[in-house]
Amino acid sequence: MEEEGKITKGKYAADISSIREAQDRIKSLVHKTPLLSSTSLNVLSGRQLYFKCECLQKGICLALLIVFYKISGNHAAALALAAKLRGIPSYIVIPKNAPTCKVENVKRYGGQIVWSEPSVQSREEVANKVWQETGAIFIHPYNDGRILSGQGTISLEILEQAPHLDTLVVPISGGGLISGIALAAKSVNPAIRILAAEPKGADDAAQSKAAGRIIRLPETDTIADGLRAFLGDFTWPVVRDLVEDIITVEDSEIIKAMKLCFEILKVVVEPSGAIGLAAVLSDTFQNNPSWKECNHIGIVLSGGNVDLAVLWDSLKKGK
Repeated sequence: MEEEGKITKGKYAADISSIREAQDRIKSLVHKTPLLSSTSLNVLSGRQLYFKCECLQKGICLALLIVFYKISGNHAAALALAAKLRGIPSYIVIPKNAPTCKVENVKRYGGQIVWSEPSVQSREEVANKVWQETGAIFIHPYNDGRILSGQGTISLEILEQAPHLDTLVVPISGGGLISGIALAAKSVNPAIRILAAEPKGADDAAQSKAAGRIIRLPETDTIADGLRAFLGDFTWPVVRDLVEDIITVEDSEIIKAMKLCFEILKVVVEPSGAIGLAAVLSDTFQNNPSWKECNHIGIVLSGGNVDLAVLWDSLKKGK
């Protein structure tokens, strides 16, 4: 095993120790997802690409707790399933504009849905009300050290499957996924590059990175519904310190990347999950001399909840 890098224990909400503990805790509950490659996509990108198919992962919430503040349907379904496995109730706060496919996943796993308005403020208020009324334990979908630890296990698995990777490209929203991945990857290989992929219609993380502080947008507009959250006080320090850059892409680029995943990789992936490929194929990445040495790139395909009606409508409109 490689010597693990020196990330000071206690500096961030999670560390390599908590991530390895999480890996031991969930190993009997999760799938080891495949790492796919494609000669066609290698030629198209001019790099060696490796796709970590977390879109095939069954939902498991490491904390296995009881209440959930909904930002992403993938997290919501994971908590509902975790609660079902424990035989305890889960109360899932979901905005009224959530994709039908994600709502149905929560129902399928027995989650009790509580509706909110789409705004972050409304979600927080409704979640707080549920907490007060039920006495359930509140767990944040990304701004929680346990979430970061669980997400970091993805990084350990990727680097076990392909230890030669020099770059990881990860979707960014609230920052839980990329924070966990960055903490684990930098501990195993301090030289590895961590790049985030974000929609231009929800580019608060890119703006935050540029400003050196958390920026919240008045509204977001992107087909990538899982990437509309804002960074938290636990995730921001990791993004600030350990993520080299944030690549923003248009929705049209995301849709093209989805089509490539469908047609070439034969993998169903939602817009939020396909954004990493969109970022690597973008002119922003391809023409940036800073990334010319990113030759072996791991791309996290983070979700497979596709609302086909919305996708077809987007394709027809040529977005």
